[in-house]
Amino acid sequence: MTLRFGLLGAGRIGKVHAKAIAADANATLVAVADAMAPAAKAIADQYGCEVRSIEAILAAKDIDAVVICTPTDTHADLIEAFAKAGKAIFCEKPIDLSLARVKACLKVVRETKAVLMVGFNRRFDPHFAAVRSEIDKGTIGDVEMVTITSRDPGAPPVEYIARSGGIFRDMTIHDFDMARFLLGEEISEVSAMASVLVDPAIGKAGDFDSVQVMLKTASGKQALITNSRRATYGYDQRIEVHGSKGAVAAENQRPVSIEVASAAGYTRPPLHDFFMTRYTEAYAAEIAGFIQAASGKAKASPTGEDGLIALALAEAALKSVAEGRVVKMTEVMA
Repeated sequence: MTLRFGLLGAGRIGKVHAKAIAADANATLVAVADAMAPAAKAIADQYGCEVRSIEAILAAKDIDAVVICTPTDTHADLIEAFAKAGKAIFCEKPIDLSLARVKACLKVVRETKAVLMVGFNRRFDPHFAAVRSEIDKGTIGDVEMVTITSRDPGAPPVEYIARSGGIFRDMTIHDFDMARFLLGEEISEVSAMASVLVDPAIGKAGDFDSVQVMLKTASGKQALITNSRRATYGYDQRIEVHGSKGAVAAENQRPVSIEVASAAGYTRPPLHDFFMTRYTEAYAAEIAGFIQAASGKAKASPTGEDGLIALALAEAALKSVAEGRVVKMTEVMA
């Protein structure tokens, strides 16, 4: 069965998903919708699909599933509408910036028995997935400590900061999900520090650009997340897991993995410049996983509940920064 897709949103991440859908033999991109007509037309021209309104895609009988890449404040409403329409749903994170709104949305998903998958693409990265595989095989014994480094090459526009929900909900949320993925246990305590070291305008917008978060599970396992909106050397994406019998790590990836030796010393090519190229394989595997779930051949994962927990961890981090203390997850999940 070929899954017929509607794409909602033709921006940067919409282009990434359009490419992944078009490259999958089990999928076809039928229609794209975007408030910016030129953006929608560009994708339609590239992949041979139609430009339609969201309302037309909602009512369409020739579309089985949708990929939601619209602004965050539209996600929950769209998930509910397409769940009621009986279509499978893939939605970029977060579902909403409000925990209460996410809970209400997931109630509709459960009632309609809709297939919903949330876009935490890093679980599908072959390097990070290989780390998880070594954990599952018992190679490093019991997981004790996780270290996640995630630094962007540059900060987004301040106008984006204001609508994104801030660094914890927009950027660190990926790392919260990865921490859960690697720890294998739910997080019980959160302690965070945050500063404005990159751009004063980000601070004036009420956000931070440099943060560190310590997570702890009930059994004592720990995870440390380091985020920065500035990495002059490229897109910095690394993880390390320390266990009772050893450790496993995934290092930074480069478009070309070579090393050159000369009289001047050893040099290697630069890192990927951002997520669109660094996570190309992850996005393709993510869409493939969603196709399996939408076709009834697998369970959707990450789930809406995964999205809820990652957002709750972001809320706990914000509370920790504001109040200067360790925050228990029971305080934000109640």
